[in-house]
Amino acid sequence: MDENAGARIEQWFLAYSSDIYRFLVYYTGRKDIDDLVQETFIRALKAAGQTEITNPKTWLFAIARNAAIDEKRRNKLISWLPEKFLQDLVSRDKTPEESLELSENKRMLYDIINQLKRSYRDVLILRGIKGLSSKETAEVLGWSEAKVNLTLHRAMKAVQNSRQVPVTEAIKDAVTR
Repeated sequence: MDENAGARIEQWFLAYSSDIYRFLVYYTGRKDIDDLVQETFIRALKAAGQTEITNPKTWLFAIARNAAIDEKRRNKLISWLPEKFLQDLVSRDKTPEESLELSENKRMLYDIINQLKRSYRDVLILRGIKGLSSKETAEVLGWSEAKVNLTLHRAMKAVQNSRQVPVTEAIKDAVTR
């Protein structure tokens, strides 16, 4: 990134941040979108040196829209997970018994993942564990987003059908790492 791009983004932030904020409020239906505004300008800063920008305002709106969509997808994945998966994410402190059980569950999860077809394993790790978006996963694997989503669904079913460990335990362990 060159200094010129940083200066341009700073000028655009001063000129358009309130417009981006209002756009995101309407687009998401929420008022707590400061993180999305920040994410928009961080993405813009990363891309500014590599992109020819003729209309910065519309370019920033496109980035803001994509950031909102990505956040919705992340939240959708999190909301799709049953509450039991997420209740342990609040505190990282574990008792020794919980740590031992967690390591056993982790070992079982790794065994289950390693027994899956390669495509299932790739998608489950990228989407379910690493938290990449469908689009990012599709780019990594060279697939369409539809194929990524379908393969993730099938991989989750395969984990659930293995019955060695309930899918709730598998995902809970994966998300906490």
